Amino acid sequence: MDFNLSEEQEQLKKEVSRFAENEVRPNAEEYDVEEKYPHDIVQEAADMGLLAPQIPLDYGGAGYETLDLAIIIEELFAADPGIGLCLTSTGFGSEAIIEFGTEEQKEEYLPDIASGDAIMGAAISEPDTGSDVSSVSTTAEKDGDEWVINGNKMWITNGSVGDFFVVLCETDPDAEGRYNGFSQIIVESDRDGFEADKITGKLGIRASDTAELLFDDVRVPEENLVGTRGMGFFQQMQFFDETRTGVAAQAVGIAKGANERALEYAKQREQFGKPIGDFQAIQHKLADMHTRTEAARNLTYKSAWSVDHAEGQLTTLASMAKEFASRVAVDVANEAVQIHGGAGYVNDFDVERFYRDAKITQIYEGTTEIQKNIIARELLGKGF
Repeated sequence: MDFNLSEEQEQLKKEVSRFAENEVRPNAEEYDVEEKYPHDIVQEAADMGLLAPQIPLDYGGAGYETLDLAIIIEELFAADPGIGLCLTSTGFGSEAIIEFGTEEQKEEYLPDIASGDAIMGAAISEPDTGSDVSSVSTTAEKDGDEWVINGNKMWITNGSVGDFFVVLCETDPDAEGRYNGFSQIIVESDRDGFEADKITGKLGIRASDTAELLFDDVRVPEENLVGTRGMGFFQQMQFFDETRTGVAAQAVGIAKGANERALEYAKQREQFGKPIGDFQAIQHKLADMHTRTEAARNLTYKSAWSVDHAEGQLTTLASMAKEFASRVAVDVANEAVQIHGGAGYVNDFDVERFYRDAKITQIYEGTTEIQKNIIARELLGKGF
């Protein structure tokens, strides 16, 4: 077993880390406080080829595998989770087009995402439907050669800055089987009847754009259907296996960033005539924080590798990685604040922001409780 990254991956890690330290970290507080989307930094990342690097080379992307993507996510989130999410989610939902889209859809939508000329999102959750994906009520009805979409979506990343979205809709309410009546449809944000209301006042990841989407008789051509009609739910389950691994990488990045700041502070802050890092109580905290982060990283990397090489164990690994890494992120950020003492409770230090940002990793892409349900279900051999 070789746990080392390849030379190319080590170089990628260094390049992304350098970009994150020079362009992301110095601007993090500004975008957090003002809750604004970092369009300028997104474009800089696009120039480096860091946007939606999972997009194949044929469509302008870097063609990176999932482990490469996890490395990128970790380094960006270690600098700042809010801006990190903006940079790593410009192609959120593109996996559906890559995996199930037509050649025409790939050629129309993917190159603009890879170049930074467009931003997209995946519209799944609704005001009354979060974890229960099979209960979405947004509808899409055929009218001639068009789909007519009605409903609303909630907590949508890139909601008010996105150019188009892959929207999960109920297309066949009378289909046999609980999961067979849903489809994914591409909806451009400039369509009549589409509206996005930005959500502010979030606990964390405040630079990232989040919105409620409203669909009032929004018409799109029938060719905007992604993949096979009625297979949207199953497409989503595959999508979650991949994106939950991404959230695990986010959590590892948050833990890494909190670790680095806590260690630096422990070396500099003096009490009773010596650095607080000389006290065993602080040393034990640092040791535990770094050990758990490394464990989360290895589980996340294994899950990321499995996306491309071992699909048979992917669902379990993705949920295990997300559940464990997100718990580590929250705990490590908490301890980082504790090490900073009163200084960690104000935004003079980054750990206050990391503490707020960490919590979302236990909520989006399936809550901690849902991940444990999935793990247990897989262990017991049960299906949906």
